[in-house]
Amino acid sequence: MLSTGLEFVPTQDAEVFAAVPAGAAVFLLRGDDVHAEPYVSKTANLRRRLQRLLGPPTEHSKKLNLRERVRSIEYSATGSDFESGFLLYQLLRTVFPGTYAARLRLRFAPLVKLHLENQYPRASVTTRLGRRQGRSLYYGPFRSRFAAEKFANDSLDFFKMRRCLEDLHPDPLFPGCIYSEMKMCLAPCFKGCGDDEYRAEVGRVQAYFDTGGESLLREISSQRDQASADLKFEDAAALHARLEKLNAVLSQLPEIVRRIDLLAGVMVQPSASPGSVTFLRIARGSISGPASFPIQSGEHAKSQSMESRVQEALDRIPPAGGRSAIEAMEHLALLTRWFYRSTRSGEVFLADAKGALPLRRLVRGISRVYRGEPPALGGTESASALPAR
Repeated sequence: MLSTGLEFVPTQDAEVFAAVPAGAAVFLLRGDDVHAEPYVSKTANLRRRLQRLLGPPTEHSKKLNLRERVRSIEYSATGSDFESGFLLYQLLRTVFPGTYAARLRLRFAPLVKLHLENQYPRASVTTRLGRRQGRSLYYGPFRSRFAAEKFANDSLDFFKMRRCLEDLHPDPLFPGCIYSEMKMCLAPCFKGCGDDEYRAEVGRVQAYFDTGGESLLREISSQRDQASADLKFEDAAALHARLEKLNAVLSQLPEIVRRIDLLAGVMVQPSASPGSVTFLRIARGSISGPASFPIQSGEHAKSQSMESRVQEALDRIPPAGGRSAIEAMEHLALLTRWFYRSTRSGEVFLADAKGALPLRRLVRGISRVYRGEPPALGGTESASALPAR
């Protein structure tokens, strides 16, 4: 997994320190005892970190010193903090399969779950993904549970899907709840609607989440325009107010929030290799890579456009398929931690509903990342077919 290995001999430490880069890296230190745990970490300056860990100990110092225990060094140079964190995650998962989660202390991303396996579907906020083959759908990732709950609750105000948590056993004698009294729920609990009517309402909710609210925007806009054409100006004004309220709700939706099984794109990060950037591919919310992408093409490929070179490079990165639910949650946690940082390196470009990437904007983003320029649109550029905010 790590690209470079060196033997460490304390009497020849100067040669070892000179051989390693004075830049960011993920590294692993091993001793003679094959049963002993290796030392695994990441650093912003590998040479300085190894000099501290493996250099001659200072008298009376309490700093950790492994000079007499380490016999080999493995490392991979990295170009960004995200690449270091992702490689460290992969390495710890391999070396410490039983304890890596406690070492990383990942915070799982909040998601909105649409419980389609329930006879009477509902929505809730969760940090856990269910079976990958299950019917339930997940939308996210959100910055916090509060943000996910606020968006879900504000969105459901436009629909009449149930909010209760219980498994329903419809009974005409059941008194209902405040939502049914306020005409904000179709009340399947006391057979206030037929099953087909409730399924149709759930379909509207799913279309809303799938399209980032675009389906409801089109629906209300069409109703408003029709009311105006019919000279029903009071109805048109009410629908216009409803549209403004919906736009306010959708304005709080981060660009990265998608249906998780359709969350796809590419992350562009600075590279440790000169003249290159690093690609990480996102598919179904899981991350694969990294892969280095040289800015200048080889002599044999100079006739290719940059867009075709980028597409070929991405096609060579296998998608992170077959992930377990827990591994998918971990990848989402890493992606969420990076995306919602106040300052971050690199950019992410999201695919549209058909899986197509905005290649022209991706090429411009590659140029920005390579030159160290600030990102456009807050660090995210998405395909034009994505829902308008």
